[in-house]
Formats: sequence, structure tokens, C-alpha cells
Amino acid sequence: MEHREYEASYNQLKPLQNDEVEQSKRPYFPRGRNLYVPLILFALVFLLFGSSQDPPPPIPLAPQQCPAPTALPAKPPVPSNPWAPLTPGETSKNVTIGYFSNPESKLERYARVSLNLGGLVEPLVKDYLVGPLDGEMGMRELREIYNALGERKGVPYNARADNMNLVVMQRWSGQQMVPYAEMCEDLFSASATGLPTDTLVAGPSGPWSYDGTFRRLWITWRFNKAGSYLLPCSEGCIWQHDIPSLAALHEAYLAHSLPAVSHPHPSNSSWPQRNRPSSSNANWDLDDRPGPRGVSFKGVRYRVDKENGYISWMGWSFFLGFERDMGLSLWDVRVRGERVLYQLQPQEALAQYSGSDPVQSSTAWLDRHFGMGLLTRDLIPNYDCPPESTFLPITTYFTETGGMIIRERGVCVFELDTGKPLSRHFGEEEGEFGAVKGWVLVVRAVSTAGNYDYLVYGTLEVRVSASGYLQGGYWTPEADAYGGRIRETSMGSVHDHVINFKVDLDIAGTKNSVMHTRTVREEVDVSWGSSPTSEIDPNLDPDLSDWGSTLIQQRIERTFLTDESESRLKHPLNFQGHYAVVNREERNKWGNVRGYVVLPGYSPIHNTIVGSKRMQDNANWAQYNLAFSKRKETEPSSSTSWNLHLPGAPVVDFDKFFDDEGIDGEDVVGWVNVGMHHLPHAEDSPNTKTNIATSSFLLTPLNYFDSDISMESMNAIILRTRLPARASTAQGYAVDVANANQEYIYDDYGVPQDHTCLPVPPPPFGYGGTMRVYDDEGKEIARV
Repeated sequence: MEHREYEASYNQLKPLQNDEVEQSKRPYFPRGRNLYVPLILFALVFLLFGSSQDPPPPIPLAPQQCPAPTALPAKPPVPSNPWAPLTPGETSKNVTIGYFSNPESKLERYARVSLNLGGLVEPLVKDYLVGPLDGEMGMRELREIYNALGERKGVPYNARADNMNLVVMQRWSGQQMVPYAEMCEDLFSASATGLPTDTLVAGPSGPWSYDGTFRRLWITWRFNKAGSYLLPCSEGCIWQHDIPSLAALHEAYLAHSLPAVSHPHPSNSSWPQRNRPSSSNANWDLDDRPGPRGVSFKGVRYRVDKENGYISWMGWSFFLGFERDMGLSLWDVRVRGERVLYQLQPQEALAQYSGSDPVQSSTAWLDRHFGMGLLTRDLIPNYDCPPESTFLPITTYFTETGGMIIRERGVCVFELDTGKPLSRHFGEEEGEFGAVKGWVLVVRAVSTAGNYDYLVYGTLEVRVSASGYLQGGYWTPEADAYGGRIRETSMGSVHDHVINFKVDLDIAGTKNSVMHTRTVREEVDVSWGSSPTSEIDPNLDPDLSDWGSTLIQQRIERTFLTDESESRLKHPLNFQGHYAVVNREERNKWGNVRGYVVLPGYSPIHNTIVGSKRMQDNANWAQYNLAFSKRKETEPSSSTSWNLHLPGAPVVDFDKFFDDEGIDGEDVVGWVNVGMHHLPHAEDSPNTKTNIATSSFLLTPLNYFDSDISMESMNAIILRTRLPARASTAQGYAVDVANANQEYIYDDYGVPQDHTCLPVPPPPFGYGGTMRVYDDEGKEIARV
């Protein structure tokens, strides 16, 4: 919703005098009273000693040093984080909740181990559950969480998730090009031989298989320079002219019989670099000054337990989780000590492309395969996060060493002034004029998805922003229908991003329901609609002068979803309504069922392409905006890292979650999508910008409380005029104009917003040395 603010400032705010406090109907607390004391003392000294000259101006006192922006310690409700890294939440929800009820009890921890068994006669990938980690260890094959595995002995080996595959593929592809080095130099002025000095690098399409029975992919060659994703070579002669193989291409080249093509090379291949351009028109006025930054003048207002990944702020509290596949997650989210959200966790990130060449038209990525947690990097101080941020470490598995890595700056936490009030109103009557400051707490990690914003009034916003390089294609006039030209020979291809989140709301317990609220148009006859026109003026035509007795308006309809057959959903047309998780047995003071609404935010989309074999059954969740199912321990995720290469035979099929079970009065879980339809344009080069490539959803209370709890905040102000309240009449407004310079008196509840001090200087910029690498025996082997 657009927020419009019209401001006119006529009056200077002044603190309330003592006699005015006594006359006020409510306690408007004065502040700054100590400022008047030295003025009174100075006047007495002047009268006693006298002087024919004006006294020298007082010497201003230097402000004190601000407190260091260090988070205060938090006290979690249990002694250890059940969702700590490398100890994933394999324990059931009921057992974990029981642990919170009895923190002294022992919570058994288990680990998942995936083995790529390539040496078998029939190579497979198998998943095992190992544990308890602090007891008598055992191991069993883990199959029950893969609802479409069926009779297969394991996950097909061709679906394996191992980022070393990409490294090997690029090296192998280069080695295959050694016999064709002369041809490549002639055609592309570059070559690939599988060495680090190669001037060409291979870029794959995906998926690599349909059902796991083969592994095959298209490869495009890119110039091996910064931003290589945007520097594809022209291989159009191969596929446009149906040359069946690389050997046939080489044969045609040697015979000088290659079809004539006019696909030039870029004259400048440095443009994808992020270096600031040196052109004369790149000088912005005053851009040589650092921008404003926030300062917590009385210290930061959130608490952190780094060891346990626990955070509390303004009545909110929650644990952090982190894992290899999807990175950051939130658990046991509470408001005022009451759990409203058991789990908030990204599940999968889809990117499906279109194009006029084999690579772009056949690419449909599921990024969980590559490990969004594994690919999380240390955040850049002052750029990814403000200077006062608190950085928290992340721990995850590291493929290259078989051990783990710890990134000290993997997550940042900071409080942000939104720059607009959370609520405000100007009014004439006492108690009407005032505002509440708008603050959010941000928890951020950078991979592909990663912002969680907490708003003080009980709302949680999940926001995903994308940036980085496009997966570029070679531009030709025929490709214009599938993207936008961004340089001489480069284009960005149209594609969709859809990111799926698991949202397990617990409203006053786990016996919840899904309520659909919508508005509908109605026509209703009312007795007060017609006026006695004939009695007023018999000459008036009643058909023209009467409003009529038929009233056209909207009304609210509320229904409850009964089972999973009706719970895969799209947002209502024109957003006329919403879906909420509620507890039908729990009501607020006014008799309304308590709940939380899942509201669309920025860019509430779902996937455009439905029916493609390259995403046939491995990402069915992307067809909807949101869905609700009965929570099951055997359905922990909407996807898996192996689904990418199994579109025709996935091991997790989201549609099979919905088997018509009842969801009224059950433990209900939501599956919510965010994303963007990306229509690339020149401003996407070199990198897409986060201000437009952003999508979000909000979880906001629906009669969960009895009123707006943000009114309890002390970061607020209420004002009144010294004059008595006036009626809103023409005469009253005339009095306002006549007294436009009157002083307003106010109450800031003892939290003055003009408090100041000398900020603690931020540390000098530095990056690196914050990642620790361990081998498979837990020994630290490097610090990067």
C-alpha cells in the first residue's frame, strides 16, 4: 500500500513547563530540564557581580562517547540450539517441542550422510541417518522422506549433487578441445585445453537427465574473463546449420566448407567488470562524500547468543539454523514469549530460461542442487550490512576437503530505522496527534535468497533480493523475442525466478485451520435509499434525483479449507482477500479467531511455464503462489538436492503431499512462493540490481492481539496545542490560522530522539581471514 504523507511545519516543538504539567489532563513529561539550570545560575551570578559588558558565550560541553555497538547477551529458553549447524532437525517436531517444555532433558541429535556409490555395478546415491550423535551410534538408510523413490534401490547416480562435477566437467570439456585448438583460435580468437590459462571456458545447461538413465547436456563456450556469463561465443553455425558433431564441424572447417555466418566477436570484453567507469559523465554531484549511516546512540537494542544462534528484540525471539542445501532458516519464532512460527525455511530456488539457442531454451535450474548454504560467502562490512551490524558465524560441509567450513561473517543482524512512522495522525482533540517510530530488525545472509525483516508490531517480512550476472546468450536479431540486447553481441534471456519457503505457523498451539477471507460485490435493497422527492419538489424527476433503494457495495465472506484437495492456491483476483492460519478454538477479546495472515508483498508470482519436460514433476510447487498441507515428518521439504536432474522421475514429488487429508484443526504447514519475472534490459549489465529484483511476503497478525501492540512502544510522541480543543468548524480553522505560530507541547515518553553522543568509530575496512577450513578429521587446515 502506498503511504502518502503531507507535511507542513509551522511550529517549534518545546518541552513542557512544570506548571503546564500540572494543568495537563495526562502526564506530559518534560525533558531537557537540566538545560535550564545553568541559565538560572548564570543569571544569579550576573546580578550579584554585575558587569557593564555582555558575558562571554558559554563553552559548549563536548558530547560523551556513545556506547559501543555490541549486542547484549541473550538468554535462550533451552541450553542448546536444536537446529544448530551440522546437527540438522531430524528429530521430530513433537520431541523438539517437548525439549522446550523440559530443557533439562536430553535431546538426541542425528545427522544425515549422503554417499555417492559410484563403484557399484549399478551406481547409486544413498542417504543414511546416523546417530544419536552423543549416544550409542547407529545407522539406517533414510528413505521415508523421499515420497517418489518408489521401488528404486536408491537415488540414480546421474542425479548426484556434487559441485566438483562442474569443475571436472569444465576441465574435461577443455581437454576435449585440444585437437581443435587451431580451429577455435581461428573462429573465436580464443581456445580451451583444460588448463587454467584457457581463454575459453565451458558453461553448461541443465538439467542433465530426465529420469536418471543418462547424463547429457549442452555446453556453451564463453570468453574466460571477468563476467564470463555475459561473454558467450557464437556457436550458431553448429546448431543453425545442423552440423551433427564436433568432429563434423572440424572436418568442415578443414575442408573450408563451413556455412557462412556473420556473428562478430565483441570489440570490448571488459565491460562486464564491476570497476567504476572513468568516463567524464560518471561524476555525480557530492558523490565523493560517504552516505549517511545509522548510529545506536544509547547502544543496540537487540540481544544475541552467538554460541546458540539465538536472537531477541522488542518482544521477538528466535533461533537460527543453517544447512548446506538452502542456507539460513529460522526456528521457534516467538512474540511476547508465545510461539507463532515453528519453522521458516527456504526449500528451493528455480530459474527457468527461454531462448532461440539450445542452451538458453533448455535451461531450468534448481539451485538447491548446488548448495545455497555451501555457496554462502562472508558478508562485506559497510556494503552488505551497515557498520553497526553484529556478525554471526555459519558452519557447513565443504565438499573439497570432506570436512567443514566456518564463516565468521556469514550472517549479519542490525536494526534499521525505516524512515517513516509505523503509525501517525494529526488531530485537534487531545490524544489524537502523534506518531510511533518505525523500526525493523534485519537478519541477513547472502546466497540467492536471504533477508528476514522483523517489524515491531508483530509482523514478519520475508524478502528475497537477487543480484549478480545474467546467464547471457549470444544476441542475434532472431533472439529478440526471448530477451533483450545488452551489448554488441550479448543478450539477457527472459526467465523466471521462483523461491519456495516452508512456513509452519503455530497459532496458540498446533491445532490450526486455514481461513479464506474474500470480498465480493453485492446488490442489496435498503429502505433508506430513496428520498421523498415529491414532497421536497414535485417537479423533480424521481428517477434522476433519487439515489434509489438498491445499494451496490462489497461484503466479506469467510470460509475454512477442509482438506488438501482445495489447498494449492493462487492469490485472489485483484488481491481481494487473503489466506490465514488460525486457531478456531482460540479467540481474542472481541470474539475473533486468532491467526496470522500470509500476505503477498513485492512481486507475488508463480512460474510461467507449465508442462515443460525439463521441469515436468520436480518443481510442481512453483505452479502456485501458496499451498497448505497437513504437516508430516515424512514430508520435510518440497524438494531435494537430487530433483534437478530428475524432472521426469523426482525422488520428492510435491503434488503427492496432497492426498486429500483433512487440514481443519490439524498441524498445518504452508508452502509460500516469492520470485520475479525477469525481462532483462541494458541496466542489468553488468549486474542485476536488488531494488527491482526483489520479492517478498509478510506474516502479519489477524486478530491475534486485542489491539495494535506497537502503541506500547516508548519510541513515540504525542502532541497537543496550548489552546483548548476546538471544534472542526470554519470558525475553528480561522482560529488555527490566526494562531499558526503557537507552540505545541509534547510527551516523548522519556525517549528523546535528539539524544546525541560521539559515535564509536567503525573498524577499518577489511575482508578475508574470516573463513576457517577443516579436514574430515576436524583439523583446521586453512584460514582464508
